[in-house]
Amino acid sequence: MGKVVMYSSVSVDGFVADETDQPGPLFDWLSSGDVPLDESGVLKVSQTSYDYTRPYWDQIGATIVGRHVFDMTDGWDGKPPGGVDHVVVVTHRPAPEGWDPEAPFHFVDGVEAAVAKAQELAGDRIVEVAAGDVGGQVLAAGLIDEVRMDVVPVVFGSGKRYFGSVHAQHLLEDPDVVIQGNRVLHLRYRVRR
Repeated sequence: MGKVVMYSSVSVDGFVADETDQPGPLFDWLSSGDVPLDESGVLKVSQTSYDYTRPYWDQIGATIVGRHVFDMTDGWDGKPPGGVDHVVVVTHRPAPEGWDPEAPFHFVDGVEAAVAKAQELAGDRIVEVAAGDVGGQVLAAGLIDEVRMDVVPVVFGSGKRYFGSVHAQHLLEDPDVVIQGNRVLHLRYRVRR
C-alpha cells in the first residue's frame, strides 16, 4: 500500500480557509509562475514548484475529503480534481440525489473506512487526505504517514485550521523537504511513530 499523506496550502498561522471557508490568497502560488502545472493551462507555477508538485500529483491514487468540501465544490461536477483517479468522501449522508453512480466518488461513514477504501482504490499509489477536520481525524487515528504543507505568506488570524480540531500532541520528524517557490514554501514532514 502507498503512503497516506495529509496535504493542503496553509497560511503562516495554520489556516486552510478563513471563517467563511474562503481560501483567499492561499492558492495564488498556483498562478504566479510561467510553467503549466496541468493540461488546463490555468495553473502555472515556478519551475521549482513544478519540480516538487507535479511528481507528487502524479503519484496520487485517491483523495479523501469531507462532505463539507465535497458540497462546497459541488463534487467537482463528478470529475476528481487534479487528475486524481478516485475521491473518497467521509460522510454520514448518502450521495446527493441524482448523483451519477458511475462517477469515481465513494461515500463512506468514518475516517478508518475512508482510509481503507482509499488504499484499496490507490493500490501502491499515495492516498492524499485533505487537511482540515477530516485530515485531523485521520491524524488522530494514527493513519497519516506524512504531512505536506504549501505555506503561503499570509496571516488569517482565524478560520479553518489545517489540523482541524486535533486536541492531542502528535510528533512529526524534522522536515525532510523545504523548498522555496514563488509566494510559497513547500514543506514535508514524516509522522513520528
